[in-house]
Amino acid sequence: MSDRHFDQLATRFAEKIYGGAKGAIRLAVLQADLAEALPDRPLRVLDIGGGLGHMSLWLAERGHEVTFTEPAAPMLEGARQRFADAGQTATFIQAPWQELLGQLTEPYDLVICHAVLEWLAEPHAILPVLHQLTKPGGWLSLAFYNRDALIYRNLLKGHFKKMRKNVMAGEKQSLTPQQPLDPRELATQLEGLWQVESQSGVRVFHDYMPVEFQARAELVDLLEMELAHRRHPSFAGLGRYLHWICRPI
Repeated sequence: MSDRHFDQLATRFAEKIYGGAKGAIRLAVLQADLAEALPDRPLRVLDIGGGLGHMSLWLAERGHEVTFTEPAAPMLEGARQRFADAGQTATFIQAPWQELLGQLTEPYDLVICHAVLEWLAEPHAILPVLHQLTKPGGWLSLAFYNRDALIYRNLLKGHFKKMRKNVMAGEKQSLTPQQPLDPRELATQLEGLWQVESQSGVRVFHDYMPVEFQARAELVDLLEMELAHRRHPSFAGLGRYLHWICRPI
């Protein structure tokens, strides 16, 4: 298995991930968490596998100095255009994560790694690299596809044959990640490198709603309720993604 890049799927990615309520909720939770955690001063930010640049642009608009990296050329160009349309600047680098230590000379105040681990052949291998790229006293914003949520959704759908086979990876050309992460395993892998400071669930109920209820719900209400329940002790772990803000040890 190799790392998955989105050279051929940029348009589908844009429509599927950010074309509706799912993307709006995801951005709202990530941004709320970061706004709460970060100091009120400009930071040097590194976005690894930044996709189409939604999070990086939000950070740039708040005065942070952004270095944006993305291995897939169509995604990188989409991000570059998004920045240009907004009148914002960043340093753009087309490279996979394995090449970043050789290209970047100084660590960053904030490293963003959102929806990357689940597309890697060996997700744990990036963790020491993230640590080296983050300044002492800095922050890592880590968002990943939650295996627990995928299991729960399959249980609700009655996909018991799939559950017995324990096959959770997506098909080759699908947008279902190839390596959904077990949060307990990831927490163990972070030990010695990172202290997890805050944990939120991203879409803790939206994706479980019947389709007709989703269609009737107003986005403003969905955002309000997702934000209100993102750290609820019973619901946070059901988030389709989990967002952990970590400090280097």
